[in-house]
Amino acid sequence: MKNSFKIVCVLALIAAIPPSAGAAEDAREKVNFPEMMKQHQLSNMRDHLAALNEILSLLAKSELDKAADIAEHRLGMTSMVAHNASHMAPYMPKGMQDIGTEMHHAASRFAMAAQEGDLSRALDSLSKVTQQCVACHSTYRVQ
Repeated sequence: MKNSFKIVCVLALIAAIPPSAGAAEDAREKVNFPEMMKQHQLSNMRDHLAALNEILSLLAKSELDKAADIAEHRLGMTSMVAHNASHMAPYMPKGMQDIGTEMHHAASRFAMAAQEGDLSRALDSLSKVTQQCVACHSTYRVQ
């Protein structure tokens, strides 16, 4: 079980790297934010990645309640106010908005699954969060 969990953790982190990371031409859609909002958006993304890392560490220690709390408050629907989602959304293409909203919903669903204490179900739910990260980072880039 520990080896399987380590594999899942490594795959989740690798999944956050866009496929074009080593490509000569980046075909992702450019998203233009005003400079201050761009920095805010990039800061949010770094915090999302840090939150995922903390969640994975807590899951490895079977601390599902703590993982659920981080997920809900830093990634889930509860986090949208802190991330100023309503101010950022008008600068995002509709598809990016939809992916972001689904990521927040998926994080809240993960939090509920983790609170129930079923590690396997929680990991499956967490993969739905990272799927949205991959979808967004594969399609869009901040200009």
